[in-house]
Amino acid sequence: MAGERSWSGWAEAHQVPLYLAGLVLGAVLGLAVPTVAGPAEAVINPVLALLLYATFLGIPFARMGEALRDVRFLGTVLAVNFVAVPVVVFALSRIVAHDRVLLVGVLFVLLTPCVDYVVVFSGLAGGAKDRLLAAAPLLMLVQMVLLPVYLWLFVGADVVRTVEYGPFAEAFVWVIVVPLLLAGATQCAADRTRWGALLAEVVMGAMVPIMVLTLAVVVASQIAGVRDQLSSLLLTVPVYVLFAAVMTPVGAAAGRLAGLDVPGRRSVVFSGVTRNSLVILPLVLALPASYALAPLVVVT
Repeated sequence: MAGERSWSGWAEAHQVPLYLAGLVLGAVLGLAVPTVAGPAEAVINPVLALLLYATFLGIPFARMGEALRDVRFLGTVLAVNFVAVPVVVFALSRIVAHDRVLLVGVLFVLLTPCVDYVVVFSGLAGGAKDRLLAAAPLLMLVQMVLLPVYLWLFVGADVVRTVEYGPFAEAFVWVIVVPLLLAGATQCAADRTRWGALLAEVVMGAMVPIMVLTLAVVVASQIAGVRDQLSSLLLTVPVYVLFAAVMTPVGAAAGRLAGLDVPGRRSVVFSGVTRNSLVILPLVLALPASYALAPLVVVT
């Protein structure tokens, strides 16, 4: 196990270049072998579920009750994502408002806060990942309820009627709920049995390679489509960049106003900026054929 710990320590110390390498590998593979897109898209959810399982294993479930009782943190995260974000999104989405498909894709991305890998990135930045994990189910539930309302306000009732929410619910169960339950069961086993402790150590030690695999698979599945539609998709890039640039100080200010500690403020910033693109992708793929470009807007 010493060799494994040495490897995982090296991978953790070099995770940023490894993640970049995963993105490059996915791009090269997807462009050189376009037929890989179909199989890669088919394994996005299983790979993402594995990533979330490894992520959740690192969260001390025994402290979840304490995290849920942090009403100030939860209230700040909800206010940032469902009060501040819609205002910012409405303003920025005017850049693509002339193109209905681009607008719908951008709204799906920016109106849905991330509930999975944001925990990983927040933890890397020294954020309160246990409190952010505790907020994840609530964030998922609220966005499912409010997304149709925002789409109705920003685009119109006809778009809301075309959305099928079955894929969204399915993605939530298999990508969020099942890994969460398995991680909890593994932690219980780790406290009682040697094999449980060994499994938890192996999976958590593989966290960085799993993240690299996830990034490579997602990029390989969509990069050819993005390349083919690049001229149409380029207009979404400044929207996304401006959103991150605006929401970073907004999240920081909200955390300070709420009197949160430094880890809490960092997690609020990450929650406000990071979006739920992978989990909402199945929902966008279920849109009518006239919105065929929308999934590429999400992946962009």
